[in-house]
Amino acid sequence: MRLFHFREDPGIERFVPHVPRTNPSHAARVWAIDEEHQAAYWFPRDCPRVTVWCDVSNRLTEFRAQFGTDGHRLHVIEERHLADLRSTTLHRYELPTESFVPWKDADGQWISEVEMEPVVVEPVGDLVALHRSAGIELRLVDSLWPVRDQVVGSDWPFSIIRMMHATPRS
Repeated sequence: MRLFHFREDPGIERFVPHVPRTNPSHAARVWAIDEEHQAAYWFPRDCPRVTVWCDVSNRLTEFRAQFGTDGHRLHVIEERHLADLRSTTLHRYELPTESFVPWKDADGQWISEVEMEPVVVEPVGDLVALHRSAGIELRLVDSLWPVRDQVVGSDWPFSIIRMMHATPRS
């Protein structure tokens, strides 16, 4: 198993447990994402996004019909964030796995109570091209709210990140 943390900052020498500002009631932890789910973080940190994917191959046709995609995974951002997506240099930190346990509230998320140094840090590269090469449709919309509502009302696995930065619901 490999675990990662994504940031624009290439110089993080040590990861220290912290309380996330988006979840102030949670205990201080170091957060990581597993390799299978890492694509949800191929974005600038504060870019709001909705991601949804097909987790079973025998339902791929159903998934594609429901979301109007040719892919196995759909990532949606507001068009106003495209320039940031294209210009951001994102870095992937690989973290030591020994102290991590799965976070029960989200698929692919792992948490640790231990300070740690990254094993490797590397730039991710062109984020749009990364989506394309992984066969992930990257869709641009004016507002994330209709997609968010559709995904939450479905039975597909999904991740919704940084909605506090989305255009307000109209």
